[in-house]
Amino acid sequence: MSVTKIGPDAAALDVQAGPPSVPVALSRVGVTGVEKVIRVGEELYFARLDCFVDLGAEQKGAHMSRFDEAINEIVGDVVLGEATFRAETLAQHIAERVRDSQRAERAEVTIAARYPEHKPAPVSGVITQEIYTLYGRAIATGSGTHRVVGVSATGMTACPCAQELVKDRARVRLAADGFSAEDTERIFQAVPVATHNQRGLGTLHIGCRPDSGIELDAMALLAIVEGSMSSEIYELMKRSDEVEVVEKAHRRPRFVEDCVREMISGVIDAFPELHGDCFVCARQENLETIHQHNVVAERYGLLSELRAEVASGQPARHHTTLDRWLTHSAGV
Repeated sequence: MSVTKIGPDAAALDVQAGPPSVPVALSRVGVTGVEKVIRVGEELYFARLDCFVDLGAEQKGAHMSRFDEAINEIVGDVVLGEATFRAETLAQHIAERVRDSQRAERAEVTIAARYPEHKPAPVSGVITQEIYTLYGRAIATGSGTHRVVGVSATGMTACPCAQELVKDRARVRLAADGFSAEDTERIFQAVPVATHNQRGLGTLHIGCRPDSGIELDAMALLAIVEGSMSSEIYELMKRSDEVEVVEKAHRRPRFVEDCVREMISGVIDAFPELHGDCFVCARQENLETIHQHNVVAERYGLLSELRAEVASGQPARHHTTLDRWLTHSAGV
């Protein structure tokens, strides 16, 4: 009886490199939901990563283990040597490493990293820990790599519409009680008028060309996002902080649309040095309290489009999307 032995050549057979049964190229092949805990200095970041490459019609499959190998190598070689964590830099290095290891034309990496910031409450100064999310996205091709940095933060909004309805009803009651119109307006100036509130999630992404030499500070982006809402919120507050937050929110009532426009204005004011071909995307989602549904607003486009629109008041003809900016800028 003969026995077939499995030798080293058979064990090393690269099945993925063989031809597929149906010769069709695939747009994206990869892994999603790769989770890593990364320490940079004294801070820990919980990161979730998605990695993809394109796949030619002549290749049966991608080498899935190489995605995680590339992530581990980059985390060890690059991130641990950095003074600060930059999600977009990590995404860029992983995308370039994955593209090389998979011999792909195009690689794409998206990162969402949760991390803590310690900040004082507005009146008492008590230190509270707030959790934010950093985003990084990169597309690597033969002509270069383009990347986007983003942040998201939670805040509070107060509804302007309901506040005006409450004011109108209050005017009738105050007039019936003998208050003049002037006195009524003085009361409204002194006492914030009630309205319903939402907890809002603001997200801001900015993309710049790699040769711009600009490194955007995540804290500056977070300040724009939090400042766009009626008020910041805090995990730990004393009574003096609570009344400050509530009064601030009710003196700055904002729709979900207002928050997006405030973010756009904040980017234009905060970064005059940015080139017009940078990409901006602002998004706000509010969790309604008097409705079952939530509300969302979003605006995206080139910074040149947004600057021109704010300056002239005339709407831009085109709203450039993130995917279009990334693929066009990267020469895809």
